[in-house]
Amino acid sequence: MDRTEGTSGTAAVREGGTEGRHDLTSAVSLRVNGTTHTVRLDHRTTLLDALREHLDLVGAKKGCDHGQCGACTVLVGERRVNSCLLLAVACDEPVTTVEGLAAPDRLHPLQEAFVSRDALQCGYCTPGQICSAVAMLDEAAAGHPSHVTPPGPPDGEGPVDLTPEEIRERMSGNICRCGAYPNIVDAIAEAAS
Repeated sequence: MDRTEGTSGTAAVREGGTEGRHDLTSAVSLRVNGTTHTVRLDHRTTLLDALREHLDLVGAKKGCDHGQCGACTVLVGERRVNSCLLLAVACDEPVTTVEGLAAPDRLHPLQEAFVSRDALQCGYCTPGQICSAVAMLDEAAAGHPSHVTPPGPPDGEGPVDLTPEEIRERMSGNICRCGAYPNIVDAIAEAAS
């Protein structure tokens, strides 16, 4: 099978002298920060690349591109996800990026806490840290335990006490290369209180 790239961005596939066209793109409807966008994307486009390259929402960062650093964390529905691992064509829930957290006239409480606690240095990981922290606070409020949560009531029965150890465990998927972890923990604790 011979594969060549067509001028329209689609691939032409040749088998035994016959040429068939297989469109590798789809019109994708994404609801991002309360607005629905329809864009034509290659089926292999990640949500991160769709946000950054097609919707000009550059808050989520491409760090490792392997789902290991958390710089690309966004909210899909109520869950925090590494947007570098999710194909945009598979995203059927509303997406919230760091740009969509704030109200028009006021920062989100976690954004305010990150500023007041100086919970950043270079700022590259900060959008992912904040989006992850938003979902993490909701998870803890719903009673979802972590690895360090003391034994107690079953999952979902009462909020989890957010000790510094609990916050560190729940945020362990978000790496800060500058090492601003103590202030990040303090900012999350401030926003949680």
